[in-house]
Amino acid sequence: MDLFSRTKFIKEEAYSLGFEFVGISKAEQMEEEAKRLEQWLNKDYHGKMSYMENHFDLRVDPCKLVPGAKSVISLMYNYFPEKKQQDQTAPKLAKYAYGKDYHFVLKDKLKTLFNAIQENIGGIDGRVFVDSAPVLERDWAKRSGIGWVGKNTLLINPKRGSFFFLAEVIIDLELVYDGPIKDYCGTCTKCIDACPTDAIPAEGYVLDGSKCISYFTIELKDEIPQSYKGQFENWMFGCDICQDVCPWNRFSKKHNELQFEPAASLLEMTKKEWEEITEEVFQKVFQKSAVKRTKYAGLKRNIKFLNDE
Repeated sequence: MDLFSRTKFIKEEAYSLGFEFVGISKAEQMEEEAKRLEQWLNKDYHGKMSYMENHFDLRVDPCKLVPGAKSVISLMYNYFPEKKQQDQTAPKLAKYAYGKDYHFVLKDKLKTLFNAIQENIGGIDGRVFVDSAPVLERDWAKRSGIGWVGKNTLLINPKRGSFFFLAEVIIDLELVYDGPIKDYCGTCTKCIDACPTDAIPAEGYVLDGSKCISYFTIELKDEIPQSYKGQFENWMFGCDICQDVCPWNRFSKKHNELQFEPAASLLEMTKKEWEEITEEVFQKVFQKSAVKRTKYAGLKRNIKFLNDE
């Protein structure tokens, strides 16, 4: 296949697997992004996520992840749910955690895509990534033009908003490269104004991760600081506030992934049932869920924190 044919084949194959948007960038060292990451780390915006300090050189150079890398294929997979939790007073889960853990779902699809590339284009070397290795996924997605990085630091697609998982295939195969698109945030500050913990500074485009509700409810293993009492707006795992208020998410459409469908029992749980959740119920409801990351004790800690507010 020539350059254009193999690029077309890869994109069509990705769309057939359910990815909604695909963009391709030239694999090269990310100098500007490296400076930004260094500044972010120096400000301690990563809080106690010490792993963010590791493998700096791998994060900013795809050739260190895949020797001889020529292309970074960025992909978006929709997770916007049709249904939500029924009890309006119940502690809330971020929408991405409603169904099966996306790591498993997307990794399988990426492996299928990678195998198809090898079988139809020839012997190539590469790796697939789903938020599990030192890859600056939003920056690569931005470079590939499948969205821009908004003031809330999330990737926003002008046709479908931001309720998407990002994934990458880094390969040693030259392809036709896409370019970035315009930033359409304009003068809007809805995400900045809505964040109850002031995790997004007034100028936007940067996130103080150490103040983010998602950080407190998922990443932080210590007790949640008492100074944040009354600011979580009932979020027990993750937070969607800066996405829910974003005007571009009026274009969000329901996902078509059966594995992301939440169990009825999850959506029907009442405030009281969440407060009284046992480890047995936790293991059953979240058997293959991303919520397992916080563990039973972590979720109980979060719910207690909300109740003490």
